[in-house]
Amino acid sequence: MTIKSEQTRQKVADIALRMFREIGFEKTTMRAIATEAGISVGNAYYYFASKDELVQELYGRIQADHATRATVALQQHTDLGPRLKATLHSGLDAMAPYHRFGADFITTAIRPASSVSPFSPGSRAARRSAVAIFESTVAGTSVPKKLRADLPEMLWLAYLGITLFWVHDTSAGQRRTRALVDGAAPLIARGLSLARLPGVGKIIDDVLALSRSVRH
Repeated sequence: MTIKSEQTRQKVADIALRMFREIGFEKTTMRAIATEAGISVGNAYYYFASKDELVQELYGRIQADHATRATVALQQHTDLGPRLKATLHSGLDAMAPYHRFGADFITTAIRPASSVSPFSPGSRAARRSAVAIFESTVAGTSVPKKLRADLPEMLWLAYLGITLFWVHDTSAGQRRTRALVDGAAPLIARGLSLARLPGVGKIIDDVLALSRSVRH
């Protein structure tokens, strides 16, 4: 792709994501995006074959923003609980501009065959980026060794659940979701610290085995 083509692609993406924020996913059309960008509808489809591809672009940008915010926030903490809290709040901050229309994206992504599902092949890059953020969160903490390989992805799955709660949170500034993060992060950290105990360790092993069986 030439420099000019890449600039046009970025322009189309910028306009689309702005329209998602301002009028919502459903009301944003490829024709309206093309008109705003000053190109033909055919050219708009050349850069993005569908609105779903634009959602993938949104995923990528949110993940990049989340990673940047989390990197800064994690510098202030060494223990898992505060680090997890910082990472989760960073993710909510990155998503905040899209909360008003979050339900539109969830409705699109939740379909089993949707190309923008967080579990779809098309979302692989965004998924890996998201898991990498939680790998950084866990790094350097005292998490038991046997948990380190699986924990980042499990934390990402928990984050998806928090995101679903956030989408439906109508409290001012999504206060309830923030409170959920503040309460859940230290609980998760304390629960993981019990993995070293003999009896609890066996339960953790069973949980990890079950998690691996359904994820792969």
